Amino acid sequence: MASSGPKRRASPGAISPPPVKRKIESAVTKKSVSSFFTPTSQKKPEPITWRVVNSLVVGRYSTGADRGLSAEKSKVAAFDLDSTLVSTASGNTFPRNSADWKWWHDSVPSRLRELTTDGYHVIIISNQKKISIQKEMKAGRSDSKSLTNFKERATAIMKHLDIPLSVYAATEDDKYRKPRTGMWSEFIDEYDLDVAGVDFPNSIFVGDAAGRPNDHSMVDRGFAVNAGLPFKTPEEFFLNAAPEPLVESFDPSLYLQDSTDVPCFSRESALELVIFCGSPGAGKSTFYWDYLEPLGYERVNQDILKTRQKCIQVAKDHLTARRSVVVDNTNADPETRNHWIKVSKDLNIPIRCVYFSASSSLCRHNNAVRAANKFMNPESRVSLPGIAFGDFARRFKEPSMSEGFSDIVRVDFRFRGDDHAKEVWQKYWI
Repeated sequence: MASSGPKRRASPGAISPPPVKRKIESAVTKKSVSSFFTPTSQKKPEPITWRVVNSLVVGRYSTGADRGLSAEKSKVAAFDLDSTLVSTASGNTFPRNSADWKWWHDSVPSRLRELTTDGYHVIIISNQKKISIQKEMKAGRSDSKSLTNFKERATAIMKHLDIPLSVYAATEDDKYRKPRTGMWSEFIDEYDLDVAGVDFPNSIFVGDAAGRPNDHSMVDRGFAVNAGLPFKTPEEFFLNAAPEPLVESFDPSLYLQDSTDVPCFSRESALELVIFCGSPGAGKSTFYWDYLEPLGYERVNQDILKTRQKCIQVAKDHLTARRSVVVDNTNADPETRNHWIKVSKDLNIPIRCVYFSASSSLCRHNNAVRAANKFMNPESRVSLPGIAFGDFARRFKEPSMSEGFSDIVRVDFRFRGDDHAKEVWQKYWI
């Protein structure tokens, strides 16, 4: 019979192995089949678990050899993560994705395993403000992309180490963020170390933010001080390098109460106008309530009255009624202060200036303490953004008698408060 079309050419050779030799790829393994039919109660728990506590992300890697409760105090080796245990493989400051990491030094993994063998709890305590949780939760998403990337990166690190390990990541500027000790408290509670306690002299915290000339901050060193842990940089701990010199840094202990240093302020005239000059957080309002309000001075504050014109009008009303006035504003520059000098000239009364010399670091510290501790914040002030301090520093000109003041009183900040307030204030907060 004639063919209806051209003949099919013979194959030049085998296109694929005979069926009997072909290997069939399958995701089904004996292990997965066994796991599927194993009752849930008998299954081995996953080695890595994650949970979110408010703004804190906690990951835990269990190996089956985790330490249980002990009657003896526990040694703890705590580490920052980025630029301490790992760095980016790309060389970027921040990782491009979850795979963009490498060990900070080749010795890191073996050193951490040695610590576990020596009986240490090994933990990671890291600020991770680039992780977004709240926005994603409001949008109805369980995990943000940034959180997923962090989990994947941390998971890879924990699996590579294969030691009992917990990771704590602070995602907001709150009690968990270093140098504050919220993450440390969460660790102590999770491992019940409040019972047997921590062997502080033989424990350690290692971090790169140490206040050295090229460091971005000293939050790691401050955290160690707050937690009561000895501190080392990665270079000191992993490479046995000598300690580096520190830049001049803010130390809260230098500002604690000194009974020999009492601020001096007394009324010089029956009727006078007093203006404050100082950064937000310099202690201006506290100074008013402690020293000028008892002397009968009325307070004018732009945060309350909203505009300078309203402040000027209220001040004039008080002065016309023969009541002395304190202007509790920053009054950073001569142009701003001149508005008040004009008021004093118009009413023919003397004007004095109280100059608060507190540094920007000290003011930021006061701002953080005040916002985080309600009992030290009677006026319920909210935390000010960094731009508020930067703007004051940009505009600031130290007050001078040549501007027209009859007196300038300089106030150098000293913290005053009871023992509880002192204990809170003298910790590092920023």
